[in-house]
Amino acid sequence: MKFSTPRTPRSRSLLRPLALAVSAGVLAAAAFLPVSQIRAETKGIDTSRILVAGGAITEILYELGVSGRIVAVVTTSQFPAEALKTKKSIGYLRALSTEGVLSMAPSVIIASDKAGPPEVVRALKASGVPYVEIDDTPSPTALLDRIRAVAAVVEKAEDGSRIVARVAADLEALSALRREAGAPIPTLFILSLQNGRVLVGGRNTAADTMLKLANGRNVAEAIDGFKPMTEEMLISLDPHAIVTMTRSSGAPLADELKRIPAIQATTAGKTGAFVEMDALFLMGFGPRTPAAARELMDQ
Repeated sequence: MKFSTPRTPRSRSLLRPLALAVSAGVLAAAAFLPVSQIRAETKGIDTSRILVAGGAITEILYELGVSGRIVAVVTTSQFPAEALKTKKSIGYLRALSTEGVLSMAPSVIIASDKAGPPEVVRALKASGVPYVEIDDTPSPTALLDRIRAVAAVVEKAEDGSRIVARVAADLEALSALRREAGAPIPTLFILSLQNGRVLVGGRNTAADTMLKLANGRNVAEAIDGFKPMTEEMLISLDPHAIVTMTRSSGAPLADELKRIPAIQATTAGKTGAFVEMDALFLMGFGPRTPAAARELMDQ
């Protein structure tokens, strides 16, 4: 988390990487952040009018019971559903505007480090409104850090600790299920179709982490990030299951994928092993992450 305010000339990183070992997808014992340090750095911030730029952050604030302080959210704040229905929207997370954000008259901005564009983020940090930047890395370690950090900013550290304990226990239960499940299932995550080619999730993506949490082996792990894949490679990798995200409108992506000859040639295509899940639930890495991974594992 980074914190910017007129009282502090430079942004200082408050969150440091933790030595939380995740070996073979098994969560180790959670190490707690120095919440007292975060409290000290953010002491005196007015959190009566919070502008939230991040779906997971919105979920955390609702769980902490401070939704009444939120004045605006981004379009990725789709859970709980009332967030987008009852709060002002400032648009897409990566396409913010300085004027749009400041017009909400926030007392503090709590934002994902994926918020953008960069020039807008720089302008907001220099605007005089306290800007708290939260690490949005899609990993179990960062998830627990994220909950603690947001809780500390709104002075709900005790409630945050209870949520962290629950989520950590759920992650540990999930790792026990993986141990019982046997060999990971060769799985491919497909984000979209672009000009007839599938855009897949490789390593260093939220999709890769979720597949592993759910006892899947990402067959595209040789790819870094989200990249298009050729039909030849798709056939050679032979996923036994294909995971996609549900669409808000139009035909399901899985229906389109099933018509692609290369996918029909895979084990997933032959057996009809397609799984569709809500985007924020699947890859938001908020408090519901263990439940999302369990649902994916079950499917």
